[in-house]
Formats: sequence, structure tokens, C-alpha cells
Amino acid sequence: MFSNSSQSPLSKNLHRLFLLRNIVIAAQCVTFALAHWILEMELPWTPMVGVAVMLAVLNLATWVRLRRKLPVSSIEFFVQLLVDVFALSALLYFSGGSTNPFISLYLLPLTIAAAALPWAYTWVMAAITISCYTLLLFYYVPLPHDHEEHNSEFNLHVSGMWLAFVLSTVLIAWFVVKMGISIRERDKDLALAREQALRNEQIIALGTLAAGAAHELGTPLATMAVVTGELQNEYTENNEFQGNIRILRDQIAHCKRTLTQLLADAGQARAEDGSGQAVDHFLRQVLDKWQLMRPSVQFTYRGSGVQPAPQILNTQLLSQSILNLLNNAADASLKHIEIEVNWNYQELHLKILDDGEGLTGEAVQRAGQPFFTGKAPGQGFGIGLFLANANIERFGGSVRLTNREGGACTQVILPLIRQSTQSTI
Repeated sequence: MFSNSSQSPLSKNLHRLFLLRNIVIAAQCVTFALAHWILEMELPWTPMVGVAVMLAVLNLATWVRLRRKLPVSSIEFFVQLLVDVFALSALLYFSGGSTNPFISLYLLPLTIAAAALPWAYTWVMAAITISCYTLLLFYYVPLPHDHEEHNSEFNLHVSGMWLAFVLSTVLIAWFVVKMGISIRERDKDLALAREQALRNEQIIALGTLAAGAAHELGTPLATMAVVTGELQNEYTENNEFQGNIRILRDQIAHCKRTLTQLLADAGQARAEDGSGQAVDHFLRQVLDKWQLMRPSVQFTYRGSGVQPAPQILNTQLLSQSILNLLNNAADASLKHIEIEVNWNYQELHLKILDDGEGLTGEAVQRAGQPFFTGKAPGQGFGIGLFLANANIERFGGSVRLTNREGGACTQVILPLIRQSTQSTI
């Protein structure tokens, strides 16, 4: 009936109060019927039934109000509880006052106020319920009784007290349990928000450091390009040397392009800056670029999916994230890497299988945290997987690292761009 996923805690609690009031109204109707037809008690039924009808009308208005999905304030929730307290007081006044076994139901709105509202409202509610109970000690309509049936009436009173206790216990436990679940959900959401904020701060710090490093690395890379060019011109007869120099110059050129792109995109890389590209072409480009970066890595690629291939958001961040994951697998692999890809119209599933030693227990727990690396000292900084995981999550995807027989598996899930089903003319 109501969607609780996006509601505030007080909105959820008002919804629970609405359900709780339905239960109370139903219990009142059953009690009235029992007292009138079974026990044949002479009570002022007109005002008592009027109070129950008033509660039903209030709950109908609450139902309409909940459907409008407006924010619920503490004062509104408190007023709703006050109406329940005054309705209970009216019913108790017409049915024996403090001698009524259902007097303990005053604990129910007090418990709800203590669980759902700030402490000031709780103390006000405590003062109101104590005042109502105190007034009912002196002002009430006595229950009709016959002296000859005193014992049976006493037994009935004890039974009513037991029923009131059971009803209060069940309703209080239900509401408090639901409140505890809401609090735990809120704490979980706050923890996720704090973790995301911390991750964003770390990414910004890394971006600032990367921009500074790019400026500093420009000069030595230019020097290396000049020196390797001179060496290439000097030893023209040595074919093996020429091949090695060519690889070195290609790597230097790739580093310079990467730094140029980094400086151009610093502070401007956003998910919405990308354009759509067929997912098979996108993967082929990423693998071609990776093969240029790591020419010595041996791998097999298997890709399959629906045709024509749907599009994926092609951005520098996304391709760089996948390259980081491929490089991690290459560093861990001993001989060979398997890359398995399949897609449908909604998602891309990418698996990178290496034949390394697998993940340690600590790596499984901490993989993706900044500055944590399972590599040997000096062979990694612990930011590649962190950035890849953060960027892929920004695109609505996920990264998962698991152990498998004979190595580790990196699983990536990425959403694809939904295509319109309507043909354009």
C-alpha cells in the first residue's frame, strides 16, 4: 500500500501508528460486542461507540495523508498520539475509570513517544498520561455490578487485566522491534554515506597528487624520448637492440599521451562527459590499448552477447578502470590470463581469470581500500584497484574479487545504455 524505501523515519512510524490504530479499533469493536451481547453489561454505549467512530475517521484521514507522501514532523506525530490518549481516556471514563483493567494501555502511547520522538515530547506525554490516570481515580462512570456476583466480576476484572497486559506487550514489542529495524537501517545508510564521502575525499586528494606528478614527470619523459631517439639512430645495424628501443619509445610515447590526457581532464572527468559506443568495439579498443601497454602478457579473449551489441558509456575513467583491473591480473598471473565477456541488453559481465597464487585472506577483506596492495614492496601503490572500484561504482556497476581453483577471478558488472524500442524514420 505504501512504499517505505524512500520515506523518512517519522513517516514510517506514522504508517506503523496507522496500522496499530487499526488493530486497536478492531479490538475495541470485539470488546464492545463481547460486553454488550455476551456479558450483557449496561454501559453508555452511545458515547463509547462515538469515540470508536471518531478514531476510525481519524485513521481514514491519516491514510489519505500518508498517500500524499508529505514529510511528517515531530509535532504532527505527537498530536496523533495525543488523540489516541484522549480517546482512551474517554473510553475509560465511561467504563469504570481507573478500575477498568485496560487502564494499562496508557503505556502504549508513552512507549511509542519514547521510541520515536525527542525526549521533550516523551516527558510531556508522560505528564499527560499520569494526569489522565490520576483524574480517572476520582472522575468516572462506575461499572454496573451486582453484589451477588462480586466474585465472578472480580475474576472478569483479573481476566481483563491479563488481556490488557498481553495486548500491550505484543503491540509494544512489535512497534519497538520495527523502530529498532528503522534505526539500524538509518545507521547503515549514514555509514555508507560517510564511507562514500571519505572515498570522494581520497579520490580528490589522489587527483591533486596525480596532476602534480604529471607536471613533474613531463621533463624526464621528454629527456628519455630524446635519448632513446639518439640511441636508435646510433645503433642501426643491431636488430635486437632496435626492437628493444622501439618498444621503449612506444612505452614513453604512451606515458606522454596518458599524462597529456590526465592534465587535460584534471577536475573535469564526469560520467556524463562520455558518449555511447557498441560494447564489443569498446572492449576491443580497451584490449588493444592494454596489449600495447603490456605486450608480453599472454591472454585469451572470449566475448558473446546479443546482437546488435548494445552501447556502453565510453569515457576515459571507465576504460582506465578496466585497464587497472587487467594490469592487476597481469601482475598476479604467472603465464596466462583468460578474459570472458558476455552481455545482454541491460548489463555487461566481465570476468578476468589469472593463474596466480590467488588472494590472501587479508586481500579478500581489504581489496579496494586505498593504499592497500597484496604485491611485494615497491611493486604497487595500492590505488589502482581502489580507483577502479570507485569509478565503476560511480557508473552504477560493481567489482568483486574471489579466489578460484588455480588463481583469482575479478568479476565486473556494468550497466549498458538502454536503447529505445521504437524505430526512427
